[in-house]
Amino acid sequence: MKLGKVLKKWRVIVLTLFLIFSLLAISPRFDTNGVAIKSIEQNSTASDAGIQNPLPNTPPTKLERILYVNNKPINSIQDYGNIISDFKENDVVRIRTDKREYAILLKEQSLGINVDKVASSNVRRGLDLEGGTRVLLQPTSKINDNEREDLISVMENRLNTYGLTDIKVKKADDLLGNRYILVEIAGVTKQEVKELIGSQGKFEAKIGNDVVFEGGKKDITFVCRNDGTCSGIRQCTPASNGYICQFDFEIALSADAAKKHAEITKNLDINLSDSGNSYLSKPLDLYIDSILVDSLQISSNLKGQEVTRVTISGPGIGSTQEEAQQNALKQMNKLQTILITGSFPTKLNIVKVDSISPLLGSAFARSALLLGLIAIFLVALIIYVRYRSLKISIPMVITMLSELIILLGFAALFRYNLDLAAIAGILAAIGTGVDDQIVIADEVLTKEAGVSYKWKQKIKRAFFIIMAAWTVGVASMIPLFWAGAGLLTGFALSTIVGISIGVFITRPAYAAAIEVLHED
Repeated sequence: MKLGKVLKKWRVIVLTLFLIFSLLAISPRFDTNGVAIKSIEQNSTASDAGIQNPLPNTPPTKLERILYVNNKPINSIQDYGNIISDFKENDVVRIRTDKREYAILLKEQSLGINVDKVASSNVRRGLDLEGGTRVLLQPTSKINDNEREDLISVMENRLNTYGLTDIKVKKADDLLGNRYILVEIAGVTKQEVKELIGSQGKFEAKIGNDVVFEGGKKDITFVCRNDGTCSGIRQCTPASNGYICQFDFEIALSADAAKKHAEITKNLDINLSDSGNSYLSKPLDLYIDSILVDSLQISSNLKGQEVTRVTISGPGIGSTQEEAQQNALKQMNKLQTILITGSFPTKLNIVKVDSISPLLGSAFARSALLLGLIAIFLVALIIYVRYRSLKISIPMVITMLSELIILLGFAALFRYNLDLAAIAGILAAIGTGVDDQIVIADEVLTKEAGVSYKWKQKIKRAFFIIMAAWTVGVASMIPLFWAGAGLLTGFALSTIVGISIGVFITRPAYAAAIEVLHED
């Protein structure tokens, strides 16, 4: 009878509506078979076959799932990797997803599909729980907000061009007014990130001391990628310590760059090699950040010519042929990326690098969930021992769980990535909520003890204390948005949202519930 009366209280109804909306935002999924399509590489076999990239900000549970490949069921990323590793060029691949079927003729060994585990909910896990690398960067010279936006734009372009997914690039400031850039990338190593964004990435092609062309759209109009006819690994040969694989790809130069080439080469001498081929007396030297990465001989028939098509080449080295091939692909991809995006507008210093393996991230996620449940159980036990009343302890546990669900719903709705700092903030907010509920419970017990305060006066007294604590809590969290160059933002945000949910939604509902349960 009293339960029905509790559910009719308008403050409990408000809490119930928030719980329903939160569960819809979280959208828990119990069927997690297959692998989710996270992204499709440009000009790849998959994109040519009509497989689309997910729309921006697509909820994790709405991503297209690969269920079968060549009629073989896919239950994990490992299953998917084992099947596609056996594919060869010109093989026919049949892919069945939860939306449609595709028949694909491989034009190269790679499908060009980046996959991930199927999400069990729309709650996004941050770097600490997913694995990857976080880098805090600081420009070497002072820049304004517009210049920093330009720098972030070039950086995002470079990272996207390189083929990375799950990229988060954002501004960060500290309390001293220093400007930083925070980059979080899932699934890459420290070394890869340092190579991509730790240097300015200034590309120059020189003949002697004269610059023929630079990276970026000004001099380079086209870079061949993912097309075996104009890019790829051409040969692998044994070396003293393993193998060397040679890659090459074509680029197209602008008219101005072609004129530079003609002007610089017209006065060069022609040399004859031992093999009978003739080359110009100076090579085309390729530099990245003033470091020589390769030298290319220039055929004598290009002397004084306005060349618009140039073939760039370079080596990849490894102890085995497969390792050398992978290294060659990596070096080619890096060089192509810098040629396409150009250099950063300013140099950057790496202030801090954190790298977490996916396995360790998963362990953190499991540990955080387990510790959260243990904490709720221990709090419930202590509350019961303290009050010896299920009418106090059960509503308190329900309130704690409600706050957790609404917080997760908030994170899912606004696509906020939960990291360890955010989880710590959630636990702090729920802990603060327990204190507030104890204040309310104590006021109820003073009524039962015969203290002659009216019920409304008791609740007003309790909520005065709660509102004062909320004000102090919010005020103390605001500086943390900038402390540590934004690394503590998750803690501050989740704490503020958590205690606000408690003060304005769950605490009033809790007060209404125990008011009914403790009526004479």
